[in-house]
Amino acid sequence: MTDLSEPPDSPASGGVTWRALLTGPYTAALALICLSVWLHAADSLMVATMLPAIVAEVGGAALVGWSVSLYEIGSIIAGSASALLAMRHGLRRPMICAASLFAAGCLVSALSPTMPLLLTGRLLQGLGGGGLVALGFVAAGVIFPRSHVARVMAAISTLWGVSAFIGPLIAAIFVEYASWRWGFAFFGLQAVALALWITLRPEPEAARGADAPGRFPLKRLALLSAGVVLVASAGVEIGALRTPALMVAGLSCLAAFLWLDGRAAETRLLPLAPIDPRHPTGAALLMILCLSMATIAITAFGPLLITAIHDAAPLAVGYIIVCSSVGWTLAAILVSGSPERYDRLFITLGVILVCLSIPGFLYAVPRGPLWLIAMIAALEGGGFGMAWTFILRRCTALAPPGEVQRVSGAIPTVQRTGYALGAVCIGMVANASGFLELQREGTAAAVSNWVFLACVPFAMIGLAAMVMFIRERPPAQAGLPRRDTV
Repeated sequence: MTDLSEPPDSPASGGVTWRALLTGPYTAALALICLSVWLHAADSLMVATMLPAIVAEVGGAALVGWSVSLYEIGSIIAGSASALLAMRHGLRRPMICAASLFAAGCLVSALSPTMPLLLTGRLLQGLGGGGLVALGFVAAGVIFPRSHVARVMAAISTLWGVSAFIGPLIAAIFVEYASWRWGFAFFGLQAVALALWITLRPEPEAARGADAPGRFPLKRLALLSAGVVLVASAGVEIGALRTPALMVAGLSCLAAFLWLDGRAAETRLLPLAPIDPRHPTGAALLMILCLSMATIAITAFGPLLITAIHDAAPLAVGYIIVCSSVGWTLAAILVSGSPERYDRLFITLGVILVCLSIPGFLYAVPRGPLWLIAMIAALEGGGFGMAWTFILRRCTALAPPGEVQRVSGAIPTVQRTGYALGAVCIGMVANASGFLELQREGTAAAVSNWVFLACVPFAMIGLAAMVMFIRERPPAQAGLPRRDTV
């Protein structure tokens, strides 16, 4: 047994090098996590590119929005349950189940003769992909010593950036030279290979569950599902009465889920006080939620606004959005070798850069030029990459004993929930300011101003939560020594 609370390459000594990580005993675990992230990230980008060809063959244009919404809904639900599953059953069985669900979803979508059946496959892919990513974060927080976590997070960020380029390219190749159905089959086969790989590998002791008794929280998951579906429905078609009513109903379900989950003891799906800024992990999750809500505008509404205002080509708009992924990847790689004593500094700098990007977009999107919008997108992504690399490491250091899995699994889940909530909230503002009438002269610039102004309050709350997250903690709150692993 090796105590990873004070590894030889401890944070105080500067952390682990890339060479040590890629050639040491954790290489296979890192590869498994990266493949899990790749499946989730590249698949969603691939499907977005293939949608025109899919609609041309099976129809269902009115349901196109749900191809994204159902995937996100599945991801959020699976991500919420992943930590509890890992604590009960270890990482092996839940990851095999998630990979199998993903493969089954790809198979259903590949064989679908109609859009509703294809959407069923997308829901299964979301359940599998969301589970894989959340369990990958759990693995990063449980299996690896803290000196490795920043490099692991940088590797995950790199996969996201690579996916931004390769996912659409793979989709274009299948659409052009074969069929979109083979695109689903291509990712389904990778999921099958991942499930087999996990099955054949020995499970580290740190990744094993306790097989604790207790009923699985189906009622809470049902409330969570209803809340996410209602919120997503509110954003599909913005209406003066429909959207607020669905938002209130959805948020009520989510509030009931949080209340019941907080009272559940050992079967909790989320960490204690998940968005309470008085607790370090609550402050971190609130920060992630609000910053995700604040930054979804450029992805959800930026392409249409930039096209309407600047008459930009689709390729140019696509590369502007991709700049965020590039900035995220480069920043994560550059700072990943920093020792733990600099965690608070890089989290602070990163969040400040993210918040500065909001007024940057407020100025640049309606006025241009395009290169300035691209630079601000890269700034936003760079801020996330700089901070994200160390958020998990600090969260696992401050998490109470027994909460590491819940905190790690909650990070990507809360992020995706923030994107869903932000798209609806900002969408209401966009619609009220004339988003449906972008062709009128001057309308697009006015809509852009309102859209990015609406992001500012979320960014400010995220900034305040960051201050609570990085503040000095007394020893009693700073977490206890790490557990032993193989």
